[in-house]
Amino acid sequence: MPSELTEAMIVNGVVLATVLATDLGPARKIGTARLVRPVIAAAVIIPLFVDRPVTHGTGLAVEIAGIVAGVLGGLAAAALIGVYRSPKTGRPVSRAGWPYAILWTAVIAARAAFSWGSAHWFQSQIVSWAIANQVSLAAITDGLIFMAVAMVLVRTAGLRVRASCLPAPALDHQNSAPQKV
Repeated sequence: MPSELTEAMIVNGVVLATVLATDLGPARKIGTARLVRPVIAAAVIIPLFVDRPVTHGTGLAVEIAGIVAGVLGGLAAAALIGVYRSPKTGRPVSRAGWPYAILWTAVIAARAAFSWGSAHWFQSQIVSWAIANQVSLAAITDGLIFMAVAMVLVRTAGLRVRASCLPAPALDHQNSAPQKV
């Protein structure tokens, strides 16, 4: 069984690699597969890495804080993606560049640094805090996982909403006008 630190690092790496691979660059198709894949991934990640979410007390507050941080991060990520209609196909596509990559890299690096630090740099402080506040290690790990999942899902929802709000593609009047015989 991998440790919680190993699990957190795996989730961090998978999230960063997947998001950057699917979003960076111009004219990235916004289709059903791109919108459904993160939902399927969340359905796999949560049961795989979250045994029993905390349902009360400070542990629940930590998990909710992770979700809130993920929602805010997802909104920031969604704001850094341009959504427009492809001039070639008329279908919704996205464009993300360096600011988007920097945001995701910084968020994942901060999560990884916190995970590593809680095991190596400030372990006694976090253990003392967790004991004093009755927070389990699992609740902290769950909060980080919920943050990652929420960030990806909110970014994906942002793509979906923005793509659906695009104006209809312009008709090509030369090819769609009735032919005179």
